[in-house]
Amino acid sequence: MPVEYFHVVFTLPHTLNPLAQGNPRVLYDLLFRAAWETLAAFGNDPRHLGGELGGLAILHTWGQTLEQHLHLHCVVPGGALARDRTQWLPSKPGFLFPVRALARVFRGKYLDGLRQAFERQALRFAGSVAGLADPQAFGAFLATCRATDWVVYAKPPFAGPAQVLEYLGRYTHRVAISNERLVSVAEGQVRFRWKDYARGHRLKTMTLPAEEFLRRFLLHVLPGGFVRIRHFGFLATRGRTAKLARCRALLTAGPPTAPAAPEPVAALMLRLTGVDIGQCPVCRAGRLRAIAVFRPGHLPAPAPDTS
Repeated sequence: MPVEYFHVVFTLPHTLNPLAQGNPRVLYDLLFRAAWETLAAFGNDPRHLGGELGGLAILHTWGQTLEQHLHLHCVVPGGALARDRTQWLPSKPGFLFPVRALARVFRGKYLDGLRQAFERQALRFAGSVAGLADPQAFGAFLATCRATDWVVYAKPPFAGPAQVLEYLGRYTHRVAISNERLVSVAEGQVRFRWKDYARGHRLKTMTLPAEEFLRRFLLHVLPGGFVRIRHFGFLATRGRTAKLARCRALLTAGPPTAPAAPEPVAALMLRLTGVDIGQCPVCRAGRLRAIAVFRPGHLPAPAPDTS
């Protein structure tokens, strides 16, 4: 839509990391729920917008050095759909909600959800958090979490829908570390590049024993079937078509532009990697050609003898 898009990041304190390692599904689901309930509460408040907000959220669990850093990236259109669907209620230019107030509400909602998970015995306790199985100890743990400031960070708004799409294309399906950051693997040591954000985004190199590298990497493997990109509010799957069309009509935006035809796979691979997948991998001169096409689960007919 032709509106400002805001980028809001909700971060869990690192004191929750050991609990998350044994209960990833519970704590990650709760992160999505608490973050969206916080945004929706501010969106519904007439002192801010007074309508239904929309947004999508993307879970990231890592920092630059592969340590656990649980946070949620939320992309939120700058405005809300009025409850009676007769108005688009725009946010103030360059401003969505006060982040300190968001952080306090987010902390309260998350810790209340964590308390409820404990009461319904949805949490497992082992290793360094085994002692938290005791109700009194768990209550003290929640009090410690409540006594610290939580971080909600609002990045500068996206310049427009095109920038939103570029961001989503680059970051929605990232893994904890990309291949280009790997420098070497030798003699049981893994070297990789990382950005030190605390020192002006300086590029540094870290060396870890292979076992420690694998331990850190495996922290970010999600539970089976876990959905790490979710839509909320008027962008939720249920009712999205009608609500989004109504928003666009109120903004006199017209129908969205049809997407361009996808780039052929061979051209995409050549552009991104420099590898020509149509070239013979043996002689590097001839061109590969298809001699048979078969459906998944069905073996192809024997290839003809071309010798």
